Amino acid sequence: MAILRSDEIRRLSREEREKKLKELRAELLRLRSKKSMSGVVENPGRIREIRRTIARILTIMREIGEI
Repeated sequence: MAILRSDEIRRLSREEREKKLKELRAELLRLRSKKSMSGVVENPGRIREIRRTIARILTIMREIGEI
């Protein structure tokens, strides 16, 4: 899953933003559980990218007034 930029997030509909947010949270949960079980993640920077993208989506949703 590609990381979304702010302008890309703004172009998404409300349903698409919520869907992306749900997908990213699920992927973050999967990566965190994998890290805690084995201690090794293929791409440790991916966790940081996902967290930032989630924050970016939530910030834009708050700006628009969806939250």
